[in-house]
Amino acid sequence: MRNRTGPGRPRDPQLDAQVLAATQELLVSAGYQATTIAAVARRAGVVTTSIYRRWPGKRALVEDAIFALDGGHLPVPTGELRADLLAWTRLFLDAAAQPAARSAIPGLLSEYHDDRESYRRLLDRGEQPTRAALRELVIDAASRGRADAGCDVDALFEFLRGATLIRALTHGAGDADAFCARIADALLAVATTAGQRINPNQ
Repeated sequence: MRNRTGPGRPRDPQLDAQVLAATQELLVSAGYQATTIAAVARRAGVVTTSIYRRWPGKRALVEDAIFALDGGHLPVPTGELRADLLAWTRLFLDAAAQPAARSAIPGLLSEYHDDRESYRRLLDRGEQPTRAALRELVIDAASRGRADAGCDVDALFEFLRGATLIRALTHGAGDADAFCARIADALLAVATTAGQRINPNQ
């Protein structure tokens, strides 16, 4: 969660959690458009000013509510690249397949289309640290001969994010084990062959 500060009394973690839970519930039951600050306040049993002291508006509140779903913990490396990529795939799918996330993501993406600065802040908050962690994972695997040193980690991340996001939005968590296994195998193929060049004479 972002450490926002503003006027008024100090942050109350219990109230924060209460508002975030109400936001998640509304996203599932009413959808993104109907999840307004006023509706969240009614559901959480607080006044709107309590929410505005903590979040500047609906988009920021929804972002925090969605980020609260993933727990903020990346998989601990095991030393086995395929197992690690499988854990990453499962993490991404589980986060995006949460009912509140499935409801919020299309609405957020639509708003980001007209507000690139907000989207950039979101990337800096969540995506860049995740990319860096994935890069460290692949670099470590390459140092032990289990990944190709020429692997394009940014492309690997885009593949991972895109595949899991589309799957989550269209199928939720259905048949997750088989899907995650297929994606992990594909990611492993990219990570272990990215630096090779095909010789047309062979």
